[in-house]
Amino acid sequence: MLFRDKDYTQRALKRMEVMQREMKKKHFRTHCLKRLKKASGRGSYKKDKVVVQRLYRLIVQSQAQRIMLYLPLKTEVDLYPLIRQLRKEKRELYVPFMEGKSFRVVKYRYPLEKKRFGIKEPKDSRQYRNKKLDIAIIPIVGLDITYRRVGFGKGMYDRFFEKEIKNINKTVFVARELCYSREIVTNNHDVKADILVTPQNIIHF
Repeated sequence: MLFRDKDYTQRALKRMEVMQREMKKKHFRTHCLKRLKKASGRGSYKKDKVVVQRLYRLIVQSQAQRIMLYLPLKTEVDLYPLIRQLRKEKRELYVPFMEGKSFRVVKYRYPLEKKRFGIKEPKDSRQYRNKKLDIAIIPIVGLDITYRRVGFGKGMYDRFFEKEIKNINKTVFVARELCYSREIVTNNHDVKADILVTPQNIIHF
């Protein structure tokens, strides 16, 4: 009986720890979204231009040919100038195509159409054949001390990376403004960065 009580107490403490962390993450996300909204007003074009230039140099230096990007929301770095340049260079570009609670990756091609959460996707949803990606460029809402991502809370990137991380050579986080937590607010399943690119810095972890 004593051992059972001890096990029950440990499980209860673990559940409480998880709940507290989730609450911290929720508050942190709300704080970061407010900052990103503010950073997405005047001056956002210049910030995005700096990030795009840094991303392009990183892609060239890495000799990356197969690149996963995203189609931006208003609070995210605008990657369309980068996409146009990479298409001219005939690099293979891929973007998320939402399916249920996760997504699969499809080739970037026209036409695009607006889907759930206001996110644009290629209308042609045929999945790409080559599983390997040289670089995955991912938008973040925030980052904690473990270099793991806080996103919008849907868990789509987490589910995708859980299956595909072995096929992704380098993961790059981007943000118009870095919102950083000095304490752990993420979980082990949250996506972790190799590189962070913001208007102020490029950081290799």
